[in-house]
Amino acid sequence: MHNAGQIPRADQNRALGLSTIAFTICFAVWTIFSIIGIEIKKELSLDELQFGILVATPVLTGSVSRIFLGILTERFGGRIIFTLQMLLTAAATWALTYVSTYPMFLVAALGVGLAGGSFIVGIAYVSRWFSAARQGTALGIFGAGNVGAALTTFAAPFVMVAMGWHGVAHVWAGVLTAMAVAFFLFAKDDPEHLARRSTGARGPSLAEQLAPLKNLQVWRFSLYYFFVFGGFVALALWTPHYLVAVYHVDIRTAGLGAALFGLSASIFRAYGGHLSDRFGARAVMYWSLGFGALLLFMLSYPSTDYVIHGATGPISFSTRIDLVPFLLVLFVLGFFMSLGKAAVYKHIPVYYPDHVGAVGGLVGMIGGLGGFVLPILFGAALDLTGIYTSCFAIMFLIVGTALVWMHFSIRAMERKAHGTELSALPELPEMQPIHTAETAEAMGHGALADWQPEDPVFWQAKGRRIARRNLWVSIPALLLAFCVWMVWSVVVAKLPAIGFDFTPGQLFWLAALPGLSGATLRIFYSFMVPIFGGRLWTTLSTASLLLPAIGIGYAVQNPATPYVIFLVLALLCGFGGGNFASSMANIAFFFPKAEKGNALALNAGLGNLGVSVMQFLVPIVITAGVFGTMGGAPQTLTKGGELFMQNAGFIWVPFILISTVAAWLGMDDIADAKASFAEQAIIFSRRDNWIMSILYTGTFGSFIGYSAGFPLLTKLMFPDVNALQFVFLGPLVGALSRAGTGWISDRFGGGRVTFWTFLGMIAATASVIFFLGIRTQPGAFWGFFSSFMALFFLTGVGNASTFQMIPIIMGREIPKLMPNLTGAARQRQVERESAAIIAFTSAIAAYGAFFIPKAYGSSLAMTGSPVGALWAFLGFYVLCLVLTWAFYTRRGGLLHDIERGRGLATPAQ
Repeated sequence: MHNAGQIPRADQNRALGLSTIAFTICFAVWTIFSIIGIEIKKELSLDELQFGILVATPVLTGSVSRIFLGILTERFGGRIIFTLQMLLTAAATWALTYVSTYPMFLVAALGVGLAGGSFIVGIAYVSRWFSAARQGTALGIFGAGNVGAALTTFAAPFVMVAMGWHGVAHVWAGVLTAMAVAFFLFAKDDPEHLARRSTGARGPSLAEQLAPLKNLQVWRFSLYYFFVFGGFVALALWTPHYLVAVYHVDIRTAGLGAALFGLSASIFRAYGGHLSDRFGARAVMYWSLGFGALLLFMLSYPSTDYVIHGATGPISFSTRIDLVPFLLVLFVLGFFMSLGKAAVYKHIPVYYPDHVGAVGGLVGMIGGLGGFVLPILFGAALDLTGIYTSCFAIMFLIVGTALVWMHFSIRAMERKAHGTELSALPELPEMQPIHTAETAEAMGHGALADWQPEDPVFWQAKGRRIARRNLWVSIPALLLAFCVWMVWSVVVAKLPAIGFDFTPGQLFWLAALPGLSGATLRIFYSFMVPIFGGRLWTTLSTASLLLPAIGIGYAVQNPATPYVIFLVLALLCGFGGGNFASSMANIAFFFPKAEKGNALALNAGLGNLGVSVMQFLVPIVITAGVFGTMGGAPQTLTKGGELFMQNAGFIWVPFILISTVAAWLGMDDIADAKASFAEQAIIFSRRDNWIMSILYTGTFGSFIGYSAGFPLLTKLMFPDVNALQFVFLGPLVGALSRAGTGWISDRFGGGRVTFWTFLGMIAATASVIFFLGIRTQPGAFWGFFSSFMALFFLTGVGNASTFQMIPIIMGREIPKLMPNLTGAARQRQVERESAAIIAFTSAIAAYGAFFIPKAYGSSLAMTGSPVGALWAFLGFYVLCLVLTWAFYTRRGGLLHDIERGRGLATPAQ
């Protein structure tokens, strides 16, 4: 790098001043739709969601373009790239006045969005003029150009009143063009670009610039920026509309209010840079995220009327935040977001001095995408809930996630830096007096400091006993998790019968959402055990099942319960789906390699039984008042009779409570069961990780997706059959076949078993399609049912065989991919990557619980039949069959020699 200390102060000030002014004007253009969009909304009669898309579209281009503009700036220098970017943006802004339809406005808005890309060009350009000690302040001053949003919300309403929204576009485009010319004439090439050009050295390659993006740290910075910057942009765009709708002010007053927020969220960025230089960016991020969470919680609470039945009569009061307090809280929120924006970009040139363009581009892109995604979510949430403060509730969830991730990441870094002394401390310092090894031992639980399952003496003496105790506590907890995850599949099928007027499309959405949330949570749950410990996390994750179980019990008792409540409960059921990843990861730590496969098969297979247990038990308990008057009154069926549908949720509550207590009292943590995300993230560069994700989606994704959609599909296709008496058999067959057929893969080879499994699934799916085609004929139901039983059986066989393949595949690949590793180090790498791939594939495959029921619903909506979805599934199984053969089982394939006894005896050799 260049020596910034030798650069004349005048040149530094010139670069910083011109860049800041240019960025301010670009930002004013980027947020132009926050004002002119309101008038366009009236002209085109747009609804809330369409308006949200319109104001967010420029943010999409501005966000995505950042990573490319950052790379171009690294290669060609900021002076020429900044100039070209401003000229192209000005042309697109002028062109706005020549379009008249909504689609064309969206196209033109994409061009206007190039204005947002100016940020990363300026960051890369300015950072090269200053030393590391002054970069925080310099980049903070540059970032204060965010005040352009306040400039637009303050000035544009007055220009629009005088000249119309076309006049605003013309004026903003003209000013931007003039700035582009001035920047090209008066700015200088940065010293690093000049030095490279004088020596004839080439610029960094694309691969070199993108190399740091594999670091998890970069993506963590991106989440921070998603909140502090993306949230700022989203609120700057949304606030004028919010003020007009909630407080009934005119557009000029709304613009002034939004300008107040934009001002505080922009000008204090320079101060945030100064604070980051003085106190450290980490401390400033804690202030930003912590106060952001507090303020957003205040803003997210809707206006509410309360009536308390007091001793002398009703006591009424209301909670409401008036206009002036609202603006004050918003101003303070903007202040802390401004500090956070500076703190994030203080990190980047310090950690990645040679990759500011690429890393800053990615962080800026993710942050900018917040400005695109969030307004759309705000509009959708408003349409869905009718609650204006839902936008702040969404922001509260985001900042809470960022704060928790940051804290635990910092704790992990501190432990790594300071070793066992810091690791021995509790998360809460006041617990230190009782946080001792002796106390934990006396209580019968705690962290197992000495855990050596591969030592035969240790294993026989006490290891097997402890491991089995943890396994047998884990299995019922996982079984209950699957019960709660899939309970919606039965509840949804009965909702129309008890008076809920939902369309088939809405019902399939309810059946699909637990799969979507469960699969997504698995990705995060995979990494929770090393952070919290298996005992604590199993306790917490099991207790979390009480939320959907109790919620279902109350929601189904009133046919007036809003659809949005059912959507939320369906998402909460996903807690059960996430538990699989953490449960498997936890149990894997307890057993030696010789017994690990059987332990995981028991944990997974008997856990999967929860689906069948639920589908067998729920139809029984909903017919009787199991809990008496405590459980509530029955619901009257539309065709006569009664059901206690609340029991579908309440029945699990006592078992969840028992399992939660058992996990806390009966499980253990393993002190050295730690693996950082960075150590596991290497799997994302492994080809076989992605192939096995596809194959496991074909097996487990089918099992869980068919389990979720089978009851409702059977009910719709064969309405005269009492389907709930039979559907539990499918998951039962699939779970038992997984637990009982692992030996087949051990004997004949997982690759070959997987190949024949997919061939059988193709035939079984074709049989299902055939019987649906003749479903009105006698015997069609039993043909349909038998074909699905075959599918469930085959998915269980495939679940076991695909997991059996993974460690063998990595045992063959690691010696070629990492030839420098030998012996124990190679074996550890094989085990680490195998475990990470198993966790990742389980997360990806779980999305089948969402896509399969949703595919049924889409196929019914489009064609009136689910057969189209089944043809799509059959085609996917063909793809899986081809992939298995091409990469693993054909002559010359990775597993061909091993599975025929001519290859390595064990995967680790």
